[in-house]
Amino acid sequence: MTIYIALLRGINVGGKNMIKMTELKRMFETLGLSQVETYIQTGNIIFESNEKEAVLRDKIEYEIEKSFGASVAVVLRTGAELEQLIKDCPFSQDEIAHAETVNTEGESFYVCLMPQAPLLEKSEYLNKYRTEGDEFQIINRDMYILLHHSIRNSKLAINLAKLDVPATTRNWKTMNKLYSLVKDRTNSI
Repeated sequence: MTIYIALLRGINVGGKNMIKMTELKRMFETLGLSQVETYIQTGNIIFESNEKEAVLRDKIEYEIEKSFGASVAVVLRTGAELEQLIKDCPFSQDEIAHAETVNTEGESFYVCLMPQAPLLEKSEYLNKYRTEGDEFQIINRDMYILLHHSIRNSKLAINLAKLDVPATTRNWKTMNKLYSLVKDRTNSI
């Protein structure tokens, strides 16, 4: 069985697409997915399956809309892909620490996860929205974003939709916690 992490876009944020994690977990289990575990209210689900990513994504998105009436993009990563995402971090600990020191308004380091890599011209187009203190790098299907100010005030973050691919964003602490939960599973096998 492959360990997957499902990252749902736009649930339980700002009072929209409200879904209880217990109900979401139950829905995943009714799809025949095993060892289902949720992490925080923003739609992070770890589970195991032998199915392929594209089939799973379609099945999960369809069932969420059917069960909860919410059209939600789902991004999937395997446990191995999540490990690689952590290893591929393009920013040094010093760069991250500096951004966190300067940014007094919240988190500084995020990962935008996409089902497929954006076209190169779309990625390059985002450069026009980069302001001082905005750094980003796209590696495969993941965009690492380091900010020296609030994500709410970032022109770069506001314009991520211009990549023209579904995406969801998580802070680095959440990504590391998900990785820790995946590692705990693999160490207990």
